[in-house]
Amino acid sequence: MTLNMLVVERLVEKLMALALGLIVLLVFSNVVGRYGLGTSFAGAEELSRLLFVWLVFLGAILTLRRRAHLGVELVQARLPRWARKICAVITHVLTLYALWLFLVGSWAQTQIGLSTYSTVLRFPNAFIASAGLVCAASMILIVASNLLKIAINHPGAVMAGDPPAQAATLDSAITKESVTGVSQ
Repeated sequence: MTLNMLVVERLVEKLMALALGLIVLLVFSNVVGRYGLGTSFAGAEELSRLLFVWLVFLGAILTLRRRAHLGVELVQARLPRWARKICAVITHVLTLYALWLFLVGSWAQTQIGLSTYSTVLRFPNAFIASAGLVCAASMILIVASNLLKIAINHPGAVMAGDPPAQAATLDSAITKESVTGVSQ
């Protein structure tokens, strides 16, 4: 992992923390206002929904980047390396196809959202749809990068069923390389 990727990950984490903090503040103040003062901020729900959508999609990107999605690797772990590689290539190609469909759909929704507006705050609905666009594009880059690493037998390639010790060694080597600039 390069230093630039670490900076981007930290930035995304901070954006997620900010979004979560704003959601809590908006919802809490709306509840207090509604029950304590008899009034509330009408746009709080729309703004909370917008922030929540972005929070979820940014979290999905980070989860994929860190290989933290749930997966069942029981069968693949028992396969020889060449068979795991074939499975990984097929899986990555199918994932790229699904992400391509997600990207195309998000692009269409973003275009539609440019001419439709939220009910209360009147922001373009493209703000919501563009979260899917950013997510799909980012995930395509992450999956394609790992597929390329698998294809060229790069030591940083990750395949389902890799032994945990090997994956941990790869992660520490990549992190050490990104921090020191020296490859092992």
